[in-house]
Amino acid sequence: MKPLHPVVHLHVFNTKGELYLQKRPEWKDIQPGKWDTAVGGHVDYGETIVQALHREVQEEIGISEYTPESMGRYVFESDREKELVNVFRTTYDNPLHPSTTELDGGRFFSHEEIAQRIGKGVFTPNFEKEWLRLFSHEG
Repeated sequence: MKPLHPVVHLHVFNTKGELYLQKRPEWKDIQPGKWDTAVGGHVDYGETIVQALHREVQEEIGISEYTPESMGRYVFESDREKELVNVFRTTYDNPLHPSTTELDGGRFFSHEEIAQRIGKGVFTPNFEKEWLRLFSHEG
């Protein structure tokens, strides 16, 4: 049995409606080399969801001045784990500073670029499910 544990995701859009995605490094044991949600991470013991979100955002894309909007939560289960995913979005036009130790960079994708690549092994399965559930209708 896999214990349910809380995680946070932040989707970062710019004012043109493009979505920033991070590139997972090849050395990661889960979904290496795939594009994924801009920020994602586990909530540490004793941490609130908001504290975890701000910590992960600072660690992964190096920003602190943003306004997160909650989009709800859902359970995601893979072969390896079971997560309670707390999803947020923000609009941000200033430079991002992706971690050079945790990520293999990142970039903004248009709605069309994402739609063309869904189901082709480019993105993580979790990102694809989240995109289809929350944003695919926005194009």
